[in-house]
Order: sequence, then structure tokens, then C-alpha cells
Amino acid sequence: MTKRTIAIGDIHGCSAALTALTQAIDPTPDDTLVFLGDYINRGPDSPGVLNQVIALAGRCRVVPLLGNHEELLLSAVRMALESGCLATSEEAVPAHHLTFLEGCRSFHETETHVFAHAGYLPHLPLAEQSKHHLRWQHLNEATVKPHCSGKVAILGHTPQRGGEILDLGFLKCIDTHCHGGGWLTALEVNTGQAWQANMAGELRR
Repeated sequence: MTKRTIAIGDIHGCSAALTALTQAIDPTPDDTLVFLGDYINRGPDSPGVLNQVIALAGRCRVVPLLGNHEELLLSAVRMALESGCLATSEEAVPAHHLTFLEGCRSFHETETHVFAHAGYLPHLPLAEQSKHHLRWQHLNEATVKPHCSGKVAILGHTPQRGGEILDLGFLKCIDTHCHGGGWLTALEVNTGQAWQANMAGELRR
């Protein structure tokens, strides 16, 4: 079977949608799943999402990116510990979830694609980007430019409220607003095959 590289957009606690997608994708040990971040908040089951992503690492290669929502959570836990509001981080976040989140990456890069949660400065390699651009910058479709690597960028963070992937050729945004009535999107970046499921776990046909 051909090795697949599949990006998955902002899940935001929509665990049923993630279950439906992974069942449809049926990942194998040869596949790579790149999660673009924002696993938590807004939807009904953030812990369930984190448990699923962690478990998937036993089936295939999982590359988890850190979203702005996870950055906020980690910052809040650190502040609570430093101020004495928490004795241990496990009072706020289970240890295995915290370990997972602390291990998430800022970006991922292959020979043909770059992956980030939010955005990028077009003239800088991803390793030189600030966390603001990688995790917080919203896309402006009218002004965004190709990345200097010449590679196709796969991004989330900027919700496509109509539920369709934003495809600019040099950039694809796959945050298709699952928690807000849209879809959770998975995209095989080399072939363009896409899978989508809604918050109830129904696949889009």
C-alpha cells in the first residue's frame, strides 16, 4: 500500500467526528497523520480527542502540532503552578495529556509540503518563524503569499465557515469549522483525497 501523509484540521473537542474520520481513513503503520493543532475547547469532548490522538500513535506515525488553544492551556498550567494555585499540574490536566501537549511541535515539513497551525511569514524558513505567526496569525486570502520554500502550505486556525477547504494552490486551509456546524477535514496532501465528518460523527458523502 502507498504511504499516505494525511493532515487533520482543527478538532476542537469533536471526538465523534475524529472517530468517524479515523475509521474511514483506517490508518496503517505506513501512514503519517499530521494533526494541525487545536484539539481542545469549544466542542463537547476535549479529553476524548486527546485520548484518540495519543492512541493513534500505536497504529501509525502521528505528528502533532501545537495550536493556540493548547498554548494557552500550557501557559495557564505553568502560571497556576508558579503562583501556588496548583500543587501539581495533574490537578488541572491529566499527566498523559500534559506529556502529549508538551511534546507537540510548532511545525512539520516534508519534501513537498509545510504544515503549521495558523500561518507564516513568506520570506522565512519555518524554523525561524515566531510562535505568533505559526499559531495565532489568521489568513488574509487577498494578501497571503507562497512560502519561500516553494512548498505547499497546509494550515488550520482560520475557520472556513462554509465547510469547504480553502485551496489557493500554494496553500490549503483545512479548518472547516466542525464545532460551529461545519466539518472536520482530513486531507491526503499528495493525492488531494479528502474525508469530512460533522460533530455528530456523520461522514460527508
